[in-house]
Amino acid sequence: MKSWLINNFEFSKRAYNGLLYLVIIIILITFAPYLYRYYLEINLAQDNGENLVIEQLVLVDRNHQKKYDYTRNDIEDATVKRSVNYFKFNPNIITEKEWQQFGLSYKQAMAIVNYVKKGGRFNKPEDLKRMYTISPEKYEALLPYVSIPKNEALVDRPTFAYPKKEIVIVEINAADTLALDKINGIGPAFARRIVKYRERLGGFHHKEQLLEVFGVDTTKFNEIKDQVIVDPKSVVKLHINTVTFDDLKRHPYLTFKQMNAIIQYRTQHGAYKNVSDLSKVLILKPETIQKIAPYLSF
Repeated sequence: MKSWLINNFEFSKRAYNGLLYLVIIIILITFAPYLYRYYLEINLAQDNGENLVIEQLVLVDRNHQKKYDYTRNDIEDATVKRSVNYFKFNPNIITEKEWQQFGLSYKQAMAIVNYVKKGGRFNKPEDLKRMYTISPEKYEALLPYVSIPKNEALVDRPTFAYPKKEIVIVEINAADTLALDKINGIGPAFARRIVKYRERLGGFHHKEQLLEVFGVDTTKFNEIKDQVIVDPKSVVKLHINTVTFDDLKRHPYLTFKQMNAIIQYRTQHGAYKNVSDLSKVLILKPETIQKIAPYLSF
């Protein structure tokens, strides 16, 4: 076929390869929706927490000789919607089949049952509002039938008393994750983020830089600011006249274009003498220079 195309249509090797790639892309685009639909069906079956086998059922309309494809869950859900039956129930103990009698789908029913299995509890009828699978209209219909025994409603979930952390003062440039975890308001996840960001910076120059750590907002900062101190002398500095692009590329205050401009200007005009020389690099704004100055040496 390749020779035929080249001989009859004067295709070059490059044009032939381009045509081949185009045909492959068209085939992929054509079958992508079917693959995506199959992927979604498998994921939904797994999310239900059951080893469900999605069986394809074909129904034939004999009058019009048309075929309709449904999954078993689709048919079950449609059957449930046609027969709604309300009765007194305790939401903490009923099964998914009983939830389906209220007109909920299998997936909606399983979401509620799984919530209870994982320790969730309905202490009063109004707690049904917490379930996103129950619409406001369905909640109003179910509310008169909810019956939670008083002795059960008074039973609280087991509570665990976590030891309160002692107030500590931590120097954040020298502290490891274990030391940072001792700060009230800082857990293991925040401790790891602080250390990771500190490594990118080369150290904190002032404690307000903690607001630049992902997840640390003003409320979190106000909670921890009195428990931390900063030693600016421990900041790792980069020598501006010998630093390479690889040395600069991890720094969060500079873009790739700015890093490249700093290196190129030094190559063309010679060594920087002081911080003010950085203002000659047009792509660097004054606020950027002010932020990176503590991390540079000349």
